[in-house]
Amino acid sequence: MKELKMFIDGKFVENKSGKWINVLNPATEEVVSRQPEGTIEDTKAAIDAAEKAQDQWSKLPAVERASYLIKIAAGIRKREQELTDIIIKEGGKTYGLANTEVNFTADYLEYMAGWARRYEGEIIQSDRPHENIFLFKKPIGVTTGILPWNFPFFLVARKAAPALVTGNTIVVKPSQLTPENAYVFAQIVEEVGLPKGVFNLINGRGSVIGHELSSNPKVGMVSLTGSVGAGIQTMEAAAKNVIKVSLELGGKAPAIVMEDADLDLAVKSIVASRVINTGQVCNCAERVYVHKNIKDAFIKKVVEAMKAVTFGDTAKTKDLDMGPLIEANSLKSMEEKVANAIQQGAKLECGGKRVGDKGYFFEPTVLSEVTQKMDIIQEETFGPILPIVEFSDVDQAIEWANDCEYGLTSSIYTQNLDMTFKLVRALKFGETYVNRENFEAMQGFHAGWRKSGIGGADGKHGLEEYLQTHVVYLETKG
Repeated sequence: MKELKMFIDGKFVENKSGKWINVLNPATEEVVSRQPEGTIEDTKAAIDAAEKAQDQWSKLPAVERASYLIKIAAGIRKREQELTDIIIKEGGKTYGLANTEVNFTADYLEYMAGWARRYEGEIIQSDRPHENIFLFKKPIGVTTGILPWNFPFFLVARKAAPALVTGNTIVVKPSQLTPENAYVFAQIVEEVGLPKGVFNLINGRGSVIGHELSSNPKVGMVSLTGSVGAGIQTMEAAAKNVIKVSLELGGKAPAIVMEDADLDLAVKSIVASRVINTGQVCNCAERVYVHKNIKDAFIKKVVEAMKAVTFGDTAKTKDLDMGPLIEANSLKSMEEKVANAIQQGAKLECGGKRVGDKGYFFEPTVLSEVTQKMDIIQEETFGPILPIVEFSDVDQAIEWANDCEYGLTSSIYTQNLDMTFKLVRALKFGETYVNRENFEAMQGFHAGWRKSGIGGADGKHGLEEYLQTHVVYLETKG
């Protein structure tokens, strides 16, 4: 069995605690590796290393810092197949999605490296005749990244790339469910000769490690992708030192299908958004509002499409639409959510149960006759369950779509441009997709409203999350 190691201050370290956490393959329930159960002392050592390295790292020209990101990207491409297999094995992803994640991660590192010569400060007009006002953009210092399991490899880069190119150092903690891909990332970091302490990797339980990453006084910013509960705990821990917090939390994305929608396009896009990564994506369609005049035709097409979804052990079969859920608790949650929805009055159109007795497989599921107040509409599902609500008036659809504690993404299906902009103006979400599946671009800005988070990632605005301002008032004699 493979034993993983933590990466602190430029070297891989032995497991001092002597405790291990097993990593399971969700398709087979077999143990595939084990990781060290890191301690608060390990976390402090990583943070200390990051602090020690940060000053010298920030003094390098940004383009030199970016050169390391380009080297890491090249290292990822050399190990593309190995990383693809690891992501499949520990996360249950389909081959296509795992391989896309590996290549997208390399692309993302290169994209963020490209900002080295482009992020800028400002010169501000002064009210005084002999004064210049300069606004400098400077690194925050030591940053920390707490990662989820659903896109574990990409999230390493999403947090580390903008942090490093802007002169920060970072300590990353992967999910205990999917740590091996981050271990390989650290191996590549070592191979390219990144200065020690600039990137650190620790493993362990979020309840222990996460608190220290958020509350340590040497940390200037903590970025977490995870649940609302984890986000609240992170904010509470960070409040002690009043440090910057960036959170991407849950989602309950509505899809509004208008009467004039291209039904085939809408069905294809919504189903793709519901079964990608077995429904375990916070920005993908979680509830559908469909106009009453096309409801029956839409449901028929959606049911046919969901029944046609292929799934199984993604390590054995490449050409599948989805794999297993990540863990046993997720499987139990799906069963409970379907049973509860039916008890509240929903109609089960297809799916609704576990498949087999080994692995965490759950059928693609469609529920109709769903109403706005049902739990299946109000609570995040995070699985391949699609509830459908009928509406007759667009203002009603808008009201229902916005009736949610989350505000990450949303989608619209219509061929009417006026209607598109009416909906865009009214929807209270950080992103809206029109006539396409829910999936963000690296040059955009992925940020949620309400309980979906604080701050955001990607593009220029995501880069600037890792910068703080220093304004200088310079007055001369003439």
